[in-house]
Amino acid sequence: MRNYISSKKSIFLMLHISLLFSSLSGVCSKMASRYTDYIFSVSFIFWFGLVFVIMFGYAIIWQQILKRMPLTVAYANRPVTLIWGIIWGALIFGEKVTWNMIAGAAVIFVGIYLVTGEDGEKGGENS
Repeated sequence: MRNYISSKKSIFLMLHISLLFSSLSGVCSKMASRYTDYIFSVSFIFWFGLVFVIMFGYAIIWQQILKRMPLTVAYANRPVTLIWGIIWGALIFGEKVTWNMIAGAAVIFVGIYLVTGEDGEKGGENS
């Protein structure tokens, strides 16, 4: 039983690490948008190419997560990337975090808890 719980936690952690990296593709997109005046510049190609690299890696990891986790739980956690977007916007781009953003993040967390909590009580069987 302990191994099952440990395995479930590691898959959940892998899910959230992959979502964190997915959110970084948005950061790279915004960085690339600074160089759209000349799309053949090294800076644009670097940032835009990094978007593809990140999303390629994310797609591979996402497929592995879906093999090991119920689909409802995995998809319920995807909105976490919006929260990471708020964090990256504030830390990297100096964007202002508003109360509406915080309220939206709270709603997202409540939704994730409701979906994953319900599934967790059933044992999370993926038959």
